[in-house]
Amino acid sequence: MALLYATLLMGGDVVLGGLFPLHFSPISSLSSYKTKPTPTTYKFFTPRALRWMQTMIFAVREINQRQDLLPNLSLGYHIKDSGDDIPVSVKRSLLMVNGQPDKDSGQSCEDTQKQPSPVVVGEASSGISMAVLRSLGCFKIPLVSYFASCSCLSNKKEFPAFMRTMPSDLFQIKAIAKLVHYFQWTWVGVIGVDTDYARFAIQLFLKESQQLNICLAYVQLYPVALTQDAAEELVRMLKSSSATVIISFSVDSYLYGILKECRRQNVTHLQWIASEAWATSKSLWEDFGDLLKGTLGFAIRRADIPHLGSYLKGIRPQTYWPACNGSESLDDVYTTYSDVSQLRVSYNVYKAVYLIAHALHDMSKCIPGKGPFQNGTCGSLYQIQPWQLLYYMKQTNFTTLGEEVRFDENGDPIASYDLMNWQRGSDSSLQLVRVGFYDASLEEDKDLVIDESVIMWHRAEKAPESLCSKSCLPGSRKARQKGKPVCCFDCISCAEGEISNQTDSIDCLTCSKDTWPNQAQDLCIPKTLEFLSFQEPLGIILWVFSAFGACAALAVLCVFVMYRKTPVIRGNNIELSFLLLLFLCACFLIGLTFLGKPTDWLCRIRYPAFGISFTLCISCILAKTVVVLMAFRATIPGNNVMKWFGPVKQRSSVILCTCVQALICIIWLTTKPPIASYNSKFMSETIIVECSVGSETGFWCVLGYIGFLAFLCFFLAFLARKLPDNFNETKLITFSMLIFFAVWITFIPVYVSSSGKYMVAVHVFAILASAFGLLLCIFFPKCYIVLLKPERNDKKHIMKK
Repeated sequence: MALLYATLLMGGDVVLGGLFPLHFSPISSLSSYKTKPTPTTYKFFTPRALRWMQTMIFAVREINQRQDLLPNLSLGYHIKDSGDDIPVSVKRSLLMVNGQPDKDSGQSCEDTQKQPSPVVVGEASSGISMAVLRSLGCFKIPLVSYFASCSCLSNKKEFPAFMRTMPSDLFQIKAIAKLVHYFQWTWVGVIGVDTDYARFAIQLFLKESQQLNICLAYVQLYPVALTQDAAEELVRMLKSSSATVIISFSVDSYLYGILKECRRQNVTHLQWIASEAWATSKSLWEDFGDLLKGTLGFAIRRADIPHLGSYLKGIRPQTYWPACNGSESLDDVYTTYSDVSQLRVSYNVYKAVYLIAHALHDMSKCIPGKGPFQNGTCGSLYQIQPWQLLYYMKQTNFTTLGEEVRFDENGDPIASYDLMNWQRGSDSSLQLVRVGFYDASLEEDKDLVIDESVIMWHRAEKAPESLCSKSCLPGSRKARQKGKPVCCFDCISCAEGEISNQTDSIDCLTCSKDTWPNQAQDLCIPKTLEFLSFQEPLGIILWVFSAFGACAALAVLCVFVMYRKTPVIRGNNIELSFLLLLFLCACFLIGLTFLGKPTDWLCRIRYPAFGISFTLCISCILAKTVVVLMAFRATIPGNNVMKWFGPVKQRSSVILCTCVQALICIIWLTTKPPIASYNSKFMSETIIVECSVGSETGFWCVLGYIGFLAFLCFFLAFLARKLPDNFNETKLITFSMLIFFAVWITFIPVYVSSSGKYMVAVHVFAILASAFGLLLCIFFPKCYIVLLKPERNDKKHIMKK
């Protein structure tokens, strides 16, 4: 059974009240209403709260010994145990401000001089502080808390007499949210004990998490009086959740039941984030060090208070522990009470006492007639009005232990936290290692500093992941999962022609017309230029065939020159044959102009050269066909038709037909000529460099005119099909024209449906195929006879029927 009651009292010119939760968890008892109720007893005693009480006493005595602070005024104290209970705290705070002892303390009004306290230092709990303020606020009695952090207490309309040396939760929540965001934990769980402190803290965290895109896997408040069923249900939720990071807003005493159930259900994978209420609690480590190793939490600023350690150890133990006889020494044992290595809340108590002392000191220096109150009056130090003291407290700034203590308009100190990491020492003890800090006075992007290299994590060597969905890498975008928080999403690859160059991109960006995504789709790179080059396999095949065709035409020309006096050669209009072979050679070579990177001049040469060269060929064939028809007509007696179509007329007909094509080309080139164009409208990684025909009408007129001459040639050759075989060249011309038509009729749909270099390849193929068709059909039979069947190359054989 813990100590039942504690009151510490020392008189002075000004007596400071103090409320500390020396005990907690009151044992309830049913009253019979027949006897006087027994004093409240408690389950647990808090050694660190005793240290807080003694720190207040130490600060009062230290100030009384100073000559530079309140030299003509002595401070006293009236400290009571709040029992961490609202009714007890309200009752005992009222007793203090009235200067009355508690009846349960064994003291009476006659035994003690009545000294009201104009100010109270306390309480640790935000909820109890609010209850006490609602009682003391009516009298404008200031309450200075050393551990109540709820942001709700910053509401000056509701709590005008409240000040604190503990930063508001508003800053702690910002620090925790930034910590979570720093490690990219977007999927976290939040739990808290069902108190005002946790409720307001969770509300603030919800607001901050939305701004930083942090999603909450669960938010759960558990009752102060935790039952086994409630603990089991909560831990089952923690176990089933995919979140590996959990934030707990609670004090250490309320976490025991949760951690005990976590161990029973083997929930050991969680990375705990501690609120400042338990971020430095060594008591939890003793029982749950294996679960809490690697815990991160923000702790209020610590300080080394000179001589406090020796003062604490100099207190007689039997004063607070009835089992002691007074001969024991605290130097021989470790206790939470005497541990001054992490003076954080104790430092807040120390600053609270000095805040009041400096306010009283400022009040003592007031000059009558120049005071801050009505008619320039000053406050009285010997009959202190609490509201006057509150005024000076709000104006006070001071420096203690090297720290400048300042307060904002809400009575809150400027927030500064140490980021603590729970590490296991070589002796398995808890080592609270400072791994960073948060300072609200710094710029927004510089207020949180973390040294990751010294952090010891719960399990792995690096920070754990806590994600609903893994980040979408560059090259993909996020697609939110229906009915789930924004942190739960699927990753979808960017569409063709789009990129994303950031992790977790919401949208993909379309590359410009001159660029295209790389393979990873995270960067737009310049498109490659596509054209039918001489070096690629298809280009090589085409130019080889072009060269071969030209050489073949020249070879046939050489054969014709060598055997020009033979009947076969002489009997087929040798002059037109020579011209036709030269023009066929030109047709083969024209195919080379379609290879390589197009330029404006090359495009303007390509199409006219193609049209004119084929017109020359077809014109020569047409002239040969007409000559054959005229020759057989001339054998009829009295028919003198050949004199009208002699060699000069034949050459003139070729030139005349070609001039028509040349005129079409000139009109085309002067109105809307072909130009080199860079075609990027197709969704591909290349820019097609091609010759735009400029005028579609001009292009098809060139082809149409060639087709017209070919059809005319075919028609005339068809008329001469019944002439004698041995002297009849028109059958060969007919067959060559059929091949010519087949090639170019096939060319049209294939050409129209192709694009890029393949469209050019189709055009070159049509040129080569039709040229080879003319060369082989017209000249191969003659070369066959001349070279392989010389016995048939005589006049007698040709004239034979």
